Amino acid sequence: MVNAQTGLEGPRDDLTVIDNRTGKTYIIPIKDNTVAAIDFKKIKAPSKPGERKENETERGLRVADKGFMNTAVITSEITYIDGDNGGKLMAYSVLHKRRAQNSSLVLRYRGYPIEQLALHSNFLEVAYLLIYGSLPSRKDFAVFKREVMTHTLVHVDAEGLFKSFRYDAHPMAILSSAFSALGSFYEEANPSLRGQNLFTKSDPASLANMDKQIYRIIGKATTFAAMAYRVRSGRPFVTPPAGLSYTASFLYQMDHLGQEDYVPSPTLAKALDILFILHADHELNASSTTVLQTGSSLVDPYSCMAAGVASLYGPLHGGANEAVIRMLISIGHPENVPAFLESVKKRERVLSGFGHRVYKTSDPRSFIIRKIADEVFKETGEDELLKTAMVLHDLAMKDEYFTSRKLAPNVDFWRLVFAGL
Repeated sequence: MVNAQTGLEGPRDDLTVIDNRTGKTYIIPIKDNTVAAIDFKKIKAPSKPGERKENETERGLRVADKGFMNTAVITSEITYIDGDNGGKLMAYSVLHKRRAQNSSLVLRYRGYPIEQLALHSNFLEVAYLLIYGSLPSRKDFAVFKREVMTHTLVHVDAEGLFKSFRYDAHPMAILSSAFSALGSFYEEANPSLRGQNLFTKSDPASLANMDKQIYRIIGKATTFAAMAYRVRSGRPFVTPPAGLSYTASFLYQMDHLGQEDYVPSPTLAKALDILFILHADHELNASSTTVLQTGSSLVDPYSCMAAGVASLYGPLHGGANEAVIRMLISIGHPENVPAFLESVKKRERVLSGFGHRVYKTSDPRSFIIRKIADEVFKETGEDELLKTAMVLHDLAMKDEYFTSRKLAPNVDFWRLVFAGL
């Protein structure tokens, strides 16, 4: 076969499509193993008698993909996931720095395996890597960390917003509202007020403005989360401390009760740092897609964040870990687990935290979190909820009903470590 594109022998990077409705033939180019949906619009046919007008058959063929199961909307080099090989990752102790054997490259940030980053890096380094494309030099990291930690402080008016919520308001509702309100504080970050090309001019001033919003969002995210936590616990807000790491500062803001020289546990701060790394990015999931689509209207970045948090709130996304905790609470005690699993098989109960839409074997992040759990609960002590989770995990993994359906624990199942922290 002669390649029409190169004039040489060999396969061509295109599809030959024959429309049996009209007998016409179309050539659809393939680039990076994708075809452009817009290319199918040129495939047109007359409407059939009685066909619904909304089909608009004469205007070209449409491509349906409910749930974005096989649609690429952007070219990215940020994260790679090989969902079919999720089970190859072997567990190891991150905190004790024992290397993994036969570790998989199933989840990579900018080419770095997630287990290596969890072992050797920290969250702010990984955030820099994801945003700018490479790990920072010592000088660059010092600047990045200083700027982020400086922007952990929030305007005093933000406290009034948080105090307006009921004590039992859901933290995600508070967080979404806080980011939305933040957009009103920074006029220089709003393309609606400063021009559509505010962030796209690529000149030094535009890039510096963009960086400043990055620092603000990362810095204030943990402060907002801690403030939401303290609203629910009826405690006064805590000013972000100086001299602590990103995650230690977060723990300090949540747990400080006026003690002198209080410093959060290094073990817990490291565990939380690893958890943040594991959740830093996961390709175009629901919340990332929501932020991308919201940002396409050139709205300010804080409104984009508010939309992303709202998407993350849902029980089929970030809210799945809350569903796991509710499930474990409903089970009650470890001895109730066998009866619960039988009810799941009868479709009387729902098993949360098992299986994954992307990972067809097991979620590689769950192995890392499982080992973190051992370290965390050595310090905090095991509770009934954790014991129930352990029994549920062990029994389900020995039951052919669940293993044959590839229902392994995912990252949401082990997020109960957050509760332990």
